[in-house]
Amino acid sequence: MKAAVIVFPGSNCDRDLAVAFERAGMDVTMVWHKDTALPEGMDIIGIPGGFSFGDYLRCGAIAANSPICRSVVGHAERGGYVLGICNGFQVLTETGLLPGALMRNANLKFICKSVGLKVETSDSAFTAGYNAGQVLSIPVAHHDGNYNADAELVARLTGEDRIAFTYMDNPNGSVADIAGVLSENRRVLGMMPHPERAVDERHGGTDGSAMFRALMDQLATA
Repeated sequence: MKAAVIVFPGSNCDRDLAVAFERAGMDVTMVWHKDTALPEGMDIIGIPGGFSFGDYLRCGAIAANSPICRSVVGHAERGGYVLGICNGFQVLTETGLLPGALMRNANLKFICKSVGLKVETSDSAFTAGYNAGQVLSIPVAHHDGNYNADAELVARLTGEDRIAFTYMDNPNGSVADIAGVLSENRRVLGMMPHPERAVDERHGGTDGSAMFRALMDQLATA
């Protein structure tokens, strides 16, 4: 299985995401944001965390207009898998691949710690390795992770089982405690916590590993 990790100026979790994909058995290609096309035969595209373009304007807004993002959108529209983590989640909302918006944390402070993360659905390639209701310990590191959506959108996401994860103790003010959401076809996931930072026991835990293993299994049998 083949994965591509998009690299923007200011990305700082690109290597972590590549390592997580590789640990699950995927071949990984790093793709620079100015490239106009993805490599052939990619199964999943990863958009990593960091501070793309210094988080000028809205977080992720400049990155979403990079040449490579047109190819990422095309990949998703053809039914391809995309995983956006932290800044990558912000990019996915800016491209319109996922609904809602990520705003400044309610306490106006940068948050960097492990949080309790509840799995809301196991019905996706990303969450198939977990049980609904399972609680994970996953790090967060963000200043603009406050997920905003109106009541109608929250009701739709809930009704369509598209809320992937919620916070046990909401650290940033996100509506309905939302930490990650899925696209309508369930093949695009955006989440603020960092599962790629939880794949090595030496880093404090491995609760993120099951996501990447499940992705590998799902892609291999797709």
